[in-house]
Amino acid sequence: MKTTKRTLKFFSVADWEEEEIYLRKMHQQGWKLVSGGIVYTFERCEPEDVVYQLDYNEASRKDGEAYRQMFADAGWEYIQEFGGYSYFRKPAAEMQEHEEGIFCDDASRLEMVKRVWNGRMIPILVVFLLIVIPYIATGLIGGSLVLTALYWVLFLMYIYIFIRMGIKFWRLRERFR
Repeated sequence: MKTTKRTLKFFSVADWEEEEIYLRKMHQQGWKLVSGGIVYTFERCEPEDVVYQLDYNEASRKDGEAYRQMFADAGWEYIQEFGGYSYFRKPAAEMQEHEEGIFCDDASRLEMVKRVWNGRMIPILVVFLLIVIPYIATGLIGGSLVLTALYWVLFLMYIYIFIRMGIKFWRLRERFR
C-alpha cells in the first residue's frame, strides 16, 4: 500500500478557503499534508476530520518562533510556510464549541484579506506598470514583432488576473465586513 501521495493542484492567493477545504477532505480520506503548494505531498494516516487553516502574516517571517508558539498554545499544529501562507491543522474533535478556527471574528479575516492584497497583488501591479505597459508602448513604435506579441499576451494575462483576483478579493471583503 502506498504511504505517500503527490497531487498537482493550483490555488490562487485568494483561494485559501478552497485550499483549506481540499486539505480537510484529503485528511478525511486518510491523507495528511506533509508539504504543499501546487504540488502537494500527503502521507497515509488514519482517516480523521482535521481542520486546516492558512494565515498570511508577515509576523511569521519576522518572529517565526513566537508566531508559531501562539498557535501551538491554542492547539494548532504548524505544518509549513508556502507563498507567504502559514499552514496549520487541528483535529475537529479538539475544537471548542464555538471556535471557528485561527480567526476569532470577521474583522481579523478582513485584515488577512488586506494583508494578502497588499503583499501579493500590489507587487504584481507594480511589475505590470513598470515592465509590461512600457514595453508594449515602445514595442508599438518599432520593437520586435515577436516580443511585442509576447508582451501583449502578458498584458492580457495580467488583465485577466487583476479582474479575477479583484472580484474574489472584493467578494471576500464584502463577506467579512
